[in-house]
Amino acid sequence: MTTMDIFHILQGEIHSTVFATLDENGLPQTCVIDLMLADGDGLYFLTARGKSFYERLTARPFAALSGMKGGGTLSTVAVSVRGAVRNIGQARLAEIFEKNPYMAKIYPTKQSREALEVFQIYKGEGEYFDLSQLPPFRQSFSFGGEAVHETGYRIDAGKCIGCQGCRGVCPQGCISNTVPRAIDPSHCIHCGNCFRICPVKAVEKLG
Repeated sequence: MTTMDIFHILQGEIHSTVFATLDENGLPQTCVIDLMLADGDGLYFLTARGKSFYERLTARPFAALSGMKGGGTLSTVAVSVRGAVRNIGQARLAEIFEKNPYMAKIYPTKQSREALEVFQIYKGEGEYFDLSQLPPFRQSFSFGGEAVHETGYRIDAGKCIGCQGCRGVCPQGCISNTVPRAIDPSHCIHCGNCFRICPVKAVEKLG
């Protein structure tokens, strides 16, 4: 999937997400925020100037968010994003109200909407994780010029002795039957069993 495909799922199908920001003491605070728009330049949301969330974003313009959809664990699709945030004022506010008409019930008048400002997550990276298929599917992505930082595990081909240890403890069977062994990162659930059991320390932790 492209980053835009993932953005459309996150903004259109999930919509309500949990944001994490840091307060004045450097401690994490969370709140539920709706994602109003998504395009090739990032993700957009809004908040009122009087809220503590606004103050945290202004003081430390970085946020992490997660959202999920599904009727149970094995039907869950989850998306996480972390990135830099900027205030774009009331730019795109009219578009947000047009595309999210329920907002007019919360802020019904032009005067009441003067408290609102739009924020954009303009660069960052994230992860798409789909438990509705087995083995689960995982995809990292980035936007706004950011690089993807690999996480999970890999096998150093030069150290691998070809034993069956890692394959025997992998819960999703994502380690190859070839020698040297290799891990398919799109199905790895990052449990660390292979890292723990490898007798020659050929499995390396990323990130």
